[in-house]
Amino acid sequence: MRLVILGAPGAGKGTQASLLAEFYHCPHVSTGDIFRKAIAEDTQMGREADRHISQGRLVPDEITIELVKQRIEEPDCQYGFVLDGYPRTQNQAVRLDEILRQKCLYLNKAIQIELGEDEIYRRLANRRVCTDCGATYHLDSLPPKTPGICDLCGSALIQRDDDNDETIKERIIVYHKLTEPVLSYYKKQGSLLVTSGEGDILDVHKTIINSLETRSLRANDSH
Repeated sequence: MRLVILGAPGAGKGTQASLLAEFYHCPHVSTGDIFRKAIAEDTQMGREADRHISQGRLVPDEITIELVKQRIEEPDCQYGFVLDGYPRTQNQAVRLDEILRQKCLYLNKAIQIELGEDEIYRRLANRRVCTDCGATYHLDSLPPKTPGICDLCGSALIQRDDDNDETIKERIIVYHKLTEPVLSYYKKQGSLLVTSGEGDILDVHKTIINSLETRSLRANDSH
């Protein structure tokens, strides 16, 4: 299964991507993880990505596309992946299709997680992120077992600098500006699956799985 997860900040992309990757036994490929690895390894692209990230800007397409290409060409992605945080622009979506086509592969679905702005603000205000491994928690719906400590690696949890009202507003504006053309691109292809991000995390996950499996059965029946 090859999937991309789309949605506004706070929509639950990372959480749902992790659950889908576990369900389909394939890697959860996060651009955040890719950037952190490149920065930690002090590669040329990592340094360039860090320069933009540290100034609150999106990493340029050419860097993001190349780093994602390198990641999905690794052996563990041979039979599938769940992309989280990519594509964020139509150019990135087009290039992803080209990369897959060169390998005689295709994207199964692009999943858009919809969420109202009031809920986005509420979620991001209560979001906490691990300073080491990047794992994400929510004080209401997905709290750590020990307050302020990551369940996975034991490092400290923090509130991201960009999880404040003013920055959230700007991030939502950027999302609509850049990502709505991506949604249109996948909708024209007939590969866009829209689902609500409201409610319990596992309920959202089950809804996505049911939709994917139902559509897969229909596709098989048509053949």
